[in-house]
Amino acid sequence: MSDLNLAPSQAELAGWLGAIALVLLVVQIPALALLLTRLLSAARRASPLRPQNATPAMLGTVSVIIPTLNEAHRLQPCLDGLTRQGYELREAIVVDSHSQDGTVDLVKAAAQRDPRFRVVYDDPLPADWVGRPWALHTGFLHSSPQSDWVLGIDADTQPQPGLIPALLHAAQEQGYDLITLAPQFILKQPGEWWLQPALLMTLIYRFGAAGSPADGPERTMANGQCCLIRRSLLESLDGYTSARQSFCDDVTLVREAARRGAKVGFLDGSSVLKVRMYEGIGETWREWGRSLDLKDASTPAQTWSDVAFLLVVQALPWLLVPTVLTILAIRPTAASPTFLALLALNLCLLLLRLGTQFGIRTAYDRPGSRFPLAFWLSPLADPLAALRILRSASRKPTQWRGRRYE
Repeated sequence: MSDLNLAPSQAELAGWLGAIALVLLVVQIPALALLLTRLLSAARRASPLRPQNATPAMLGTVSVIIPTLNEAHRLQPCLDGLTRQGYELREAIVVDSHSQDGTVDLVKAAAQRDPRFRVVYDDPLPADWVGRPWALHTGFLHSSPQSDWVLGIDADTQPQPGLIPALLHAAQEQGYDLITLAPQFILKQPGEWWLQPALLMTLIYRFGAAGSPADGPERTMANGQCCLIRRSLLESLDGYTSARQSFCDDVTLVREAARRGAKVGFLDGSSVLKVRMYEGIGETWREWGRSLDLKDASTPAQTWSDVAFLLVVQALPWLLVPTVLTILAIRPTAASPTFLALLALNLCLLLLRLGTQFGIRTAYDRPGSRFPLAFWLSPLADPLAALRILRSASRKPTQWRGRRYE
């Protein structure tokens, strides 16, 4: 009699589980198809940039702009890297927002060794501007009109020899009006190695690998840490005005340029550019996670569809697979075809994720790591990474790089 009483409850449970599995399959199957399309587009991506030598025609064609605000603790490798660039670099303008540390002293010392360096100070930040695009705009206005190209470089980057000629070669050979680069990341602490690749994966899942063809201007990806733009294009855009209110000003500017018909490229620059962005897992979570939603460069519909996509394909599999396996271990009768199909699909998503982890290994300066295991365990941080994008998409930043905003 007890078995007869249990049978309906088991059948009812199986029915509920099957219905939930069916709903999840309906959501996840098209999401998986979209993810595969984006990942497979890497087969058609542009070749990574390699260091190049300058040609005489490149003489004095590039003005570099470096925005700074209290960057003394990380600016020196950037200055050293620019010093190692050749005669194609006309000038390196450091636009300082009245730093209170030794930032300006570092630049003045560099200028004594290399007269191409100089410091300019930006005016007080206007109410309708964010600090970084304002500094870049100021640098553009102070740059030489004889430079055909303007290169924005962040203070935390480490330009490698041959960087600028590599950018110019790519622009000339492929007809680009604007190029940004994906760098090689320098990580030091175990928490960074665990979280940062999971955050990077949120970009790859949404936009594909660096060098992959973009699906229209609204899906164009960019990285303003190294952004080469033709002067004539920047003049037509009125400098950085179109990105003045954006906390992801690089993507906002590049998408505006693409909408106006400019040829833009987001290329793999891991051989010519390194970057040490943040110190520790806490700063990585706060600072980088704050802008990865890209809501300032996207419509609300695009932002929230991307958030939902990441939750479905990046976060959910790590929760569903152990849950489904536990249910099957406790209730073998729940093993309906629909339930097993859900398990198979999410195992496929996890295998894809582990494969992409292997694929991004060259994006990191791994020989210098003392924590190789933390990098390979990074996929376990995927639920946190997706939740960070969700959290960022739901609020507007009030603090950015030492400045507070209303």
